[in-house]
Amino acid sequence: MKLKVIILSLSVFAYTGFTAQNIQNNPGSNHGNKFEQLGSILRTPNIYRTASGAPGHGYWQNRADYNITAYLDEDKRNLKGSETVTYYNNSPDELDYIWLQLDENEHSSIRNAGYDNSSILRPSTTDQQLKVTELPVKDNGYGVTLEKVTDASGSPLKYTVNKTMMRIDLPKALKKGEKFIFKVDWNYNIGNRIKMGGRGGYENFPEDGNDLYTMAQWYPRMCVYSDFQGWQNHQFTGRGEFALVFGNFKVSMNVPADHIVGGTGECKNYDQVLTSDQLSRYRKAENASEPIEIVTLDEAKKAEKNHSKQRKTWVFEANDVRDFAWTSSRKFVWDGMRVTIPENNNKVMAMSFYPKESYGLYRKFSTKAVAHTIKTYSEFTIPYPYPVAQSVEAANGMEYPMICFNFGRTEKDGTYSEGTKNGMIGVIIHEVGHNFFPMIINSDERQWAWMDEGLNTFTEYLTEEKWDNKFPSKRGPAWTIVDYMKLPKDQLEPIMSNSENIVQYGPNAYSKPATGLNILRETIMGRELFDKAFKTYAKRWAFKHPEPADLFRTMEDASGEDLDWFWRGWFYGTDPVDIAIDKVTVATPNLETNPKAAEEIKYQVDKPLVNSFEDLSKIRNREDKNITFYVDKDKEAQDFYYRYDRGQEKVSTKEYTTKVEATLPLDAKDKEKFKNITAYQIDFLNKGGLVMPVILEFTFEDGSKLYDKSSAQIWRLNEQKVSKTYYFDKKLKSIQLDPMRETADIDTTNNFWSSNASGGETSKFQLFKQKQEGGPARGSSNGKVNPMQAAGKS
Repeated sequence: MKLKVIILSLSVFAYTGFTAQNIQNNPGSNHGNKFEQLGSILRTPNIYRTASGAPGHGYWQNRADYNITAYLDEDKRNLKGSETVTYYNNSPDELDYIWLQLDENEHSSIRNAGYDNSSILRPSTTDQQLKVTELPVKDNGYGVTLEKVTDASGSPLKYTVNKTMMRIDLPKALKKGEKFIFKVDWNYNIGNRIKMGGRGGYENFPEDGNDLYTMAQWYPRMCVYSDFQGWQNHQFTGRGEFALVFGNFKVSMNVPADHIVGGTGECKNYDQVLTSDQLSRYRKAENASEPIEIVTLDEAKKAEKNHSKQRKTWVFEANDVRDFAWTSSRKFVWDGMRVTIPENNNKVMAMSFYPKESYGLYRKFSTKAVAHTIKTYSEFTIPYPYPVAQSVEAANGMEYPMICFNFGRTEKDGTYSEGTKNGMIGVIIHEVGHNFFPMIINSDERQWAWMDEGLNTFTEYLTEEKWDNKFPSKRGPAWTIVDYMKLPKDQLEPIMSNSENIVQYGPNAYSKPATGLNILRETIMGRELFDKAFKTYAKRWAFKHPEPADLFRTMEDASGEDLDWFWRGWFYGTDPVDIAIDKVTVATPNLETNPKAAEEIKYQVDKPLVNSFEDLSKIRNREDKNITFYVDKDKEAQDFYYRYDRGQEKVSTKEYTTKVEATLPLDAKDKEKFKNITAYQIDFLNKGGLVMPVILEFTFEDGSKLYDKSSAQIWRLNEQKVSKTYYFDKKLKSIQLDPMRETADIDTTNNFWSSNASGGETSKFQLFKQKQEGGPARGSSNGKVNPMQAAGKS
């Protein structure tokens, strides 16, 4: 339908406000805030989660196994399903009820989560966007229709649906170590994903009249019951993704006979659903090092023209996964090849499914990008454990175990832009990478989006960098986050914010966490320490449910680095980095300094070292007849000063003299050695608030360069300003702060100093030769006469 633009003459005002919590324990001071430990903020360690960041000896998690049958009705665009779920209670708690997710209800006009957003009257809109408000709201026909909910014997179970969540009340409490088997029959109308949005649905291709189905979040799924939260039954609003339990799946999908199906796990009946030629090509692909077309482009084009009325059932199985998704269409070209993961010698089928509209890009790159991703992520996290990894071109980007949906289509003539190519490779790496975060390292996406998206975006960046040294990564390098960090505070929120409450979702959940981890790796910790700690986190929490404290503590535990200052500033705060060179003071030594002669000072011997004020404790101790002081019992402890403090020893009040040593002048050799020395005191201001290492590039007049880096701890005693002094034997031409833009400094105009523009006179500093190494020993009298000497006692 052609879009008509309706112009309205309006004055439009917009304002978005948000104030982040400023977590400080000493806000009135210039120190003691940025480097305060996180102990009072993080969850207290316990038997389930240790202070080291590892799972404790009492760690547990529940599981759910699924046996599902699905019927895809292409004519009605309806999905009918039946599942048997076996739920295992490994928790120490008795459960009176269990919770399931009904994510398809988000598409319902009457059963969605009800998280409304502000709306405004726009100056212009299209007829497609023009929406007549109907009150009361009418049912749009979408969302889950529950046909039957029973126990294993078929007896009905009592249940309650609250928007996108369903509670099943159990006939009796489910105790530790017990399992509960129940059945659910349901159906729902499949939505047009392109028009309605959402994770799953269909896309229609008008030119050939076919649909491409991405079946995601399509079955009632068990919620997580955890040690740190209980039931995670937060409503699904369409943004915060999901927390799920691990289990084994057996899924049978009945679809039109000319459809090709890809899904989580391994297909168990290719010999029944593929032609002999397709099966033969699949067997070759199992041992191929280059992608082989299992369903060819010609076969896909032919299938588009004939809509079969016959049916086929595809059977898939997947073990130790937290979810199951699948795709179905007669449009698919399908290719694959074998990939071996060196770390565990796992032989994986890397595969891609795509319509002809994507052939020019996906045939060249998709399966190879899949293979590159699982191999590279295996290097940085844990070895990929599953038998399959798949990419499906479906004009979107979404992830599930062993399968993901991506974008990337050519023009009709087969050409494509570089942006389309790089975007496609980037989204494939990102979505395939989600197999690790959060499909295996199974964080709670609905609560902490960054633990899923941020950690994955960081590892995606590492993988893009190893794909092509010129790859234009948009998330990960420090300089790419600067525009976001520059925003006014009322448009920002801490990374540690609930997924549903984030205004700038992309930068907050994806970019800023990824950038922070990259700064840790490249600038603060170094690659060796970081990589070991990051792999330790992945290993500790693979197939488990980590939360933020587990990551923070593991990164410190495995590296020996105190990073609380970094988590506090980068993850809990909204301050940007803006370190400025405030002033540079230049000085040269006075080599003709006249030495100071030795001089005498006069003094009297020390008076008794007793407190000038008798405090309450001393008075009460003296009056307490039950207290006998040690020195009153032991006569050997009653020395000269015992008597001196009590006025029993008399010492002369005459004056004595002592000498202050003379300073030594420089000799000719020293003068020659130091004649070219120049001193530079550089004063820095922390204008942004977020502390970071101070990284300097020195360029000298002869063109040579030196580099220096001071750790972020330089700010620990004064978080607002610090100084560093350097002595060089040649003159500086310029000083550049953060030359590689590795700290995300939002204002680089104050990061440079030039000797030509300094405008000040060079001052002098006095230079003497040190007479001896070190000073007087601690506890010595430094040559003065003490009272015992003055009294002639010993």
